[in-house]
Amino acid sequence: MKTELSFADIAGIETELLAVVAVDTQTAKGPDVKAEPVLLTSDEAVKSAAATVLGSGEFKAGVNETVLLHAPAGLKAKRLLLVGLGKQAKVTVHSVRTAAGTAVRFTKPRGIRELAFALPEAELLPPGPCSRASVEGAIVGDFDADTYRSDRKDKSVQSFILAAPSTFDQATVEAGAVEGAIVGESQNFTRSLVNEPGNKLTPTILGQRAAEMAAAVGLKWDVSSTEKLHELKMGAFWSVSQGSAEPPALIVLRYEPEGVAADPNAPILGLVGKGITFDTGGISIKPGDNMEKMKYDMAGGAAMLGAMRAIALLKPKVRVICIVCAAENMPDGKAYKPGDVVTAMSGKTIDVINTDAEGRLVLADGLTYARQLGATHLIDAATLTGAIGVALGQHNAGAFSNDDAAFAKFAAALGTSGEKFWRMPLGEEYAEQIKSDIGDIKNTGGRAGGASTAAEFLHVFAEDTPWIHLDIAGMAWIDDQRPYIAKGPSGVGVRSILEWVRSY
Repeated sequence: MKTELSFADIAGIETELLAVVAVDTQTAKGPDVKAEPVLLTSDEAVKSAAATVLGSGEFKAGVNETVLLHAPAGLKAKRLLLVGLGKQAKVTVHSVRTAAGTAVRFTKPRGIRELAFALPEAELLPPGPCSRASVEGAIVGDFDADTYRSDRKDKSVQSFILAAPSTFDQATVEAGAVEGAIVGESQNFTRSLVNEPGNKLTPTILGQRAAEMAAAVGLKWDVSSTEKLHELKMGAFWSVSQGSAEPPALIVLRYEPEGVAADPNAPILGLVGKGITFDTGGISIKPGDNMEKMKYDMAGGAAMLGAMRAIALLKPKVRVICIVCAAENMPDGKAYKPGDVVTAMSGKTIDVINTDAEGRLVLADGLTYARQLGATHLIDAATLTGAIGVALGQHNAGAFSNDDAAFAKFAAALGTSGEKFWRMPLGEEYAEQIKSDIGDIKNTGGRAGGASTAAEFLHVFAEDTPWIHLDIAGMAWIDDQRPYIAKGPSGVGVRSILEWVRSY
């Protein structure tokens, strides 16, 4: 998608489709109360062209609601699309992000290959953040998951014009648009990885894709395999991978900005991702229904790679180390078994209760290695538990932390990212559930509080290092089409992890 900026009067932009956002200004409530939609533009020609439909009651400016007008009078655009942001009191910059995605997804099945999107004119929606959000939303909205269809036709939007009023500061809008393109493309990079079938994206190939990305954006990188795991005594990581014919991959990326590396007191942020490229459950094999989706079990690792891409291009002044532990979890004759005791890199012994609780094993060694490499603050991401989806559904991802200050930065980052994470509890009660009779800890603590016991397992390896754990299992895959994003991989976590890093 080619992104352009225009500061011309939007009524004079020649385009296949012009999209303008609207809010419902009605504050009263009740079954007989009618919506009062208002366009967020000062252009009188656009207002005039939309006046009839706005007055008809047909369009209520609900969240991502659309109405299309053909040959709008007084406009050079061939079509005028109105996109709702919802109730004015609830509108945020993220509302603009989803509206831009909605506009793009509206055009794609209709064969429209170009559109202009009018930046909203409203006090509560600042131009810079809205510029970034609009471009992000458009790029994310343009992604579809039908990569391997033999009759696939490219329905991508070729041109996206971000139309800003001439009264807006041009440098601010331009900077926002550039940033939005980087973040949107990085989120789509993550989605493209998660979308790949297990036979097309083995741990080795994931390592190659990570290395190619790193080289392209200027990150230092190293990808190693079995020998390195044995050298580092990563017994937990190795135990998961040993049942597969595909060797594991230990992916390490480094971002070192100029002028920061020399400061011994500067923080070093450690990003650790679960990269299980396919998860059968191992000996504790999963049911066959929906097992095909287990190609997405590397979504946490992919989110870290997408975040690193954005970090490299946006250049925050903080050092970052990224570790992705990639493996397949398979039920081979050499696979680890329930009842096995494995020794993690930290020296802790783990009593394996269920081989389908493998993500926490690879993360255990990843967290230890990040600390060994100097990370002073940790964040991990993983499709770790089904329990988090039961608790929060597909509306929020789970977040856990042992440090209120680190989590406060993450919570603040959500205001920019627009993503939804809900802080979940840790505590001695959950830690008690994973105590083992034969070793130091068990890799499961039973069904009750499953997301929290999994987090407490990881807490053992983060120790006292400020740490955040993101359980994205319920949010990494979208089961149904949404107005602003296609079904399939969501890329959740990329924007929030990026903003958390930038907060340092």
